[in-house]
Amino acid sequence: MSQLAVVILTHNEAKHIGRCLDAISSIATEVFVIDSGSTDGTIEIAEQRGAKVLSNRWVNYAAQFQWGLDNAPITSDWVMRLDADEIIEPDLVAEIAAKLPTLPAEVTGVNLKRKHIFMGRWVKHGGRYPLILLRIWRRGIGRIEQRWMDEHMLLDHGRTVTFQGGFSDVNLNDLTFFTDKHNKYATREAVDVINQKRHLFARDVDLTSDQTSKKAAVTRLIKERIYNRIPFQLSALGYFLYRYIFQLGFLDGREGAIYHVLQGFWYRYLVGAKILELETAIDGLGKEEALAELTRLTGLRLNS
Repeated sequence: MSQLAVVILTHNEAKHIGRCLDAISSIATEVFVIDSGSTDGTIEIAEQRGAKVLSNRWVNYAAQFQWGLDNAPITSDWVMRLDADEIIEPDLVAEIAAKLPTLPAEVTGVNLKRKHIFMGRWVKHGGRYPLILLRIWRRGIGRIEQRWMDEHMLLDHGRTVTFQGGFSDVNLNDLTFFTDKHNKYATREAVDVINQKRHLFARDVDLTSDQTSKKAAVTRLIKERIYNRIPFQLSALGYFLYRYIFQLGFLDGREGAIYHVLQGFWYRYLVGAKILELETAIDGLGKEEALAELTRLTGLRLNS
């Protein structure tokens, strides 16, 4: 069996980390938890299950994950990115164990097909399944995009394959947590969009299908070249209707309706509104002044 290191970022994930680690216990030869100041027992739970815990001050997801890749003493052949609230299901565990050792040398990455479970229901429609994400790669060949939002893993070279087993995002927190998290996501995404326009700080390379999953690359291209150029009052509504009607989101039932309205309309509208608010605040400012004002308004460490 090929050796597999799993890297997980945590901050107060006591609800999820034990479940996450238990699911990968039979395939992970190394587990590194990169923690940013948990106070709820996350660290103790992780260490009890044999994970190596490293601590680092939080800037954003991309910087934290890359710090983990650069500083964790990884020796395994392959590395997996996993969130604390995600679960590798038994069929995918078996698939990884069986297929990873047999992959030819030119295959340097493995895409997984993520499910999203919301309020106990698998959201299957509205373009939400499968979300094909590069999550396993050969050690030393993968890095994470340096962005404030929607960061993907990138490969230096080689090609990817896609495994079919179950891989689920199952967050156990309530709607207050969900909306607060997406409010923070909206600020980060607004900063990325403004930076794309104004080049205030270094921006990572554009995604290509050679570096990550084809679906992720195409989605990014549509968002940046088309969606972000449409007035948000129209684009948010249009996106929601496309998801909910044409991509059959209405088939996801009551819980799905809540999810699609919040994540497919409210969140997109909020991003647009924040872009407008922040752009108005920095209108007429030079590059350094604009960056300083964005830092003050958002509370993000944009100069880090």
